[in-house]
Amino acid sequence: MAFVTENIILIAIAFASGAMLLWPMIMKRTAGASLNTLGATRMINDTQAIVLDVRATGEFDAGHLPNARNIPLAELDQRAGELPAGRPVIVCCNTGMTSAKGAAALRKAGREEVFNLDGGLNAWRQAGLPVVKN
Repeated sequence: MAFVTENIILIAIAFASGAMLLWPMIMKRTAGASLNTLGATRMINDTQAIVLDVRATGEFDAGHLPNARNIPLAELDQRAGELPAGRPVIVCCNTGMTSAKGAAALRKAGREEVFNLDGGLNAWRQAGLPVVKN
């Protein structure tokens, strides 16, 4: 017991570090399925999937996936009904973390076919895929 009281700060740091390591895995589970760039490209071409960019409008205007729609994450709960029903939705952001929250919000709102773009726009660019600007 003396060890715990003498090293409480180190124990707290160890728990916090563990939680930070687990956070990305937790976010991926709440977001549901994710797609890499190849899977996203196939889904867009084969099923006319909707690409939803949840970044701020300024970031979206600076560069986004072709034919992507922009609904910032802060507005997604109110505007989720703008997305046509019956088509899969691929949610993206810069890295895949914010879009995981967006995908989770869409699932909570009742959408079934929701996918997170793993790695986001950064992975899309690294794969050499097209990016358009407004």
